[in-house]
Amino acid sequence: MALHNGLLIHSPRYWAAAVRDDSGGISVASGKKRAPLGGKALDKYPLLRGVVRLADALAVLPEVKSKLGQAVLPIESSRVAATIGVTSLLTAVLRRGDGDSVLRQELSAVLLSLAPAVLALKNSSLAGYHGAEHRGIGEYERWMKGGEGRVAKEHDRCGSNLVGPLLATNLLGNVLMRRIQRKPGPTATLLTGLVSLGTAMEAFRWMSRHPESTLARAVSSPGHVLQKFLTTEEPTEDQMEVARAALREILEQEGRPWEEKASSASASSS
Repeated sequence: MALHNGLLIHSPRYWAAAVRDDSGGISVASGKKRAPLGGKALDKYPLLRGVVRLADALAVLPEVKSKLGQAVLPIESSRVAATIGVTSLLTAVLRRGDGDSVLRQELSAVLLSLAPAVLALKNSSLAGYHGAEHRGIGEYERWMKGGEGRVAKEHDRCGSNLVGPLLATNLLGNVLMRRIQRKPGPTATLLTGLVSLGTAMEAFRWMSRHPESTLARAVSSPGHVLQKFLTTEEPTEDQMEVARAALREILEQEGRPWEEKASSASASSS
């Protein structure tokens, strides 16, 4: 996860974060993640496993803020919070209209849901740190395979590639729900949202495992376009320095100390 002033990186057992602090230096913190909810048993259940794993990943945020108080999360922005409020209100108004078809209402609501992310990234350091995250991890992965050189700021496993499947499943789920029940209650809305998210996570899981598939490339193409033109920017050397600090910390926690060669390769290619 890119932060406004740094990065948060996950591994199977640990998290590590690095930020550029108020003094201009780099502050680093890390911790061990709690056991995943349901353990490995949930891996047998499609739809449910993706939602639970996502919840587990977000569950570390309070600890990140506790150990690294200067970390600024993506949502910690007054304009983003205001945009979420406005888009929620507009979505509710759209869905109450009787003149438009359900499909048109839901399509408008789905497109509106992108507004907070767009506003968070526009003219923001968040996009630069997002690019630093991808480049730092990509360079390390290439070095591990024996390669060197510059890598793209876009990454195949970026959460942006979840956008296409998630918008599609949300649209389909909400249209079907409202065909069955014109004014669904909170329970129906929550369940539909969870099923839509779980379905999108399954699609993302499959795409990550079959990156060379023509279908996977087609489904992930909206995410790659978002990465290229909106959600990432070319990182500065200062941002890459923070990214390397976070990556070094997570590797050390996992018992895979940062190799000087890897650090040098990353520095020379950025």
